Amino acid sequence: MVRCMVTLISLLGALCSAPSMAGVLQVGDRAPHFELPGTDGETHTLTAADRSWVVVAWFPKAYTSGCTIECKSLAENGHLLSQYNVRYYMASVDALADNKGFAAEQKADFPLLSDTSKRVAEQFGVLSAGGYAQRHTFYMDGEGTIVAIDRDVRPSTSAEDMAATLAKLDAPLR
Repeated sequence: MVRCMVTLISLLGALCSAPSMAGVLQVGDRAPHFELPGTDGETHTLTAADRSWVVVAWFPKAYTSGCTIECKSLAENGHLLSQYNVRYYMASVDALADNKGFAAEQKADFPLLSDTSKRVAEQFGVLSAGGYAQRHTFYMDGEGTIVAIDRDVRPSTSAEDMAATLAKLDAPLR
């Protein structure tokens, strides 16, 4: 009986310290570098060279209900974000052609990024077991440090919530 208890305690300890928990990005961590193609025809990177803040809103799949609502929120309310010195993107593991069509349909005036290799999504810790990106938004300062993470994104108020978060963080104004 004692031996079973010791084995059970050891097993629970091993599960609690599993690498999947250790690899989760947290506020204060350096954001993973990325270089991803955007729907605007440009390659976008995370670099501190221009000192602007970066917001990356990961989304699961173009043309799906929640993602359409989120993209529409950002397209219709981007003026709330334009007061800040911030580059903002939506990002998924969808093909660039899919994201281009989706961005055009939603009249997105900001780039949607495509991570078809899924490498960047994995580095950000948003790649689900199903192979799509989980809906999380990361805020990085001009040094590339993660200053906030929203893991409970509300698609319908995405732009408003981003602007409120940037205000709380005292993000630099344009």
